Amino acid sequence: MNMQKLMQQAQKMQRDMQKNQEELEKMNFTGTYEWVEVVLNGKKEMISCKIKQENLDNEDLEMLQDFIVLAVNDAVKKVDAEYNAKMGQYSSMLGGLM
Repeated sequence: MNMQKLMQQAQKMQRDMQKNQEELEKMNFTGTYEWVEVVLNGKKEMISCKIKQENLDNEDLEMLQDFIVLAVNDAVKKVDAEYNAKMGQYSSMLGGLM
């Protein structure tokens, strides 16, 4: 294989990876569980947390805290799934180096 062509393919792949990474970082992912909804960006940073107050009594605080953890984890799983969908193709091209 021509070395110049190989380098061009590697540079194109690098540009494509960067573009996909930037797209992922701009996306928002919503995770929900019971009375809680959280939104994370593609960097796995929490942007917002909404609690449906009409369902909440004071004694439900401990349960609410657990729901927040579960909702955040739900959103993180969605970020990871989208990341793998967009970036997984490159890891197979690089022989698992990613």
